[in-house]
Amino acid sequence: MNDEQLLRYSRQILLPELDLAGQRRLLHSRVLILGLGGLGSPVALYLAAAGVGRLVLADPDRVELSNLQRQIAHGSADIGQTKVASAAAAIARLNPDCQTRSLGQRLDAEHLPALLAEVDLALDCSDNFATRFALNQACRRAGVPLVSGAAVRWEGQVAVFGGQPGDACYRCLYTEAGEDEQTCSTTGVAAPLVGIIGSLQAMEALKLLGGCGESLSNRLLIYDGLRGDWRSLRLRPDPQCPVCGSEDRGQKTEDRR
Repeated sequence: MNDEQLLRYSRQILLPELDLAGQRRLLHSRVLILGLGGLGSPVALYLAAAGVGRLVLADPDRVELSNLQRQIAHGSADIGQTKVASAAAAIARLNPDCQTRSLGQRLDAEHLPALLAEVDLALDCSDNFATRFALNQACRRAGVPLVSGAAVRWEGQVAVFGGQPGDACYRCLYTEAGEDEQTCSTTGVAAPLVGIIGSLQAMEALKLLGGCGESLSNRLLIYDGLRGDWRSLRLRPDPQCPVCGSEDRGQKTEDRR
């Protein structure tokens, strides 16, 4: 690292759990952020500020006036721009050390495997189950850790899915059928809530990439903003999960052999 970087990241380098070695790991890390809205905005800005070397930004949408109440990477002048372009510009202003790649398209099961082969970590900041399920399955197959966040009305949640045998995955938590999908556009959301949840996602990513602390792997952290309550639930892999259950069954078959 050069002198300017040592000064820029000095407050993090002072942390003994991270230190200079951890900061170097951040600078060499590559991260996918899927969704640059309410959650993806603080995720992208904080990871860029913290010194993550490369961020792949993926979102098919454009900035609208109704986004500005909570999506802090975008401003009034950005209305009409793609969210990835707006976020990339905000990141460039914040930290020129951080390189970005912008993908203004909806990613599906066909595109995700090649993309995940290029990154160390993925963050799900999307707003629909179809995208979450596709990213979860692709991360599981690639062995790439996934930091998942969701927020609506006054409530939010964060979880980490490590992608290793014995870990739970997103589909262990939510089944594909029968989910009543709720979005900010139909039910509303408190502006600071997405900042809280997105910041927690960034914190989990920082710990995983920097090799410090204990992650939320196999745990679900739930926040109730109206009550100011936090709950932490232990997640267990579902043997019947269509994504990761077959891994456990295959392992048991090998053990019997």
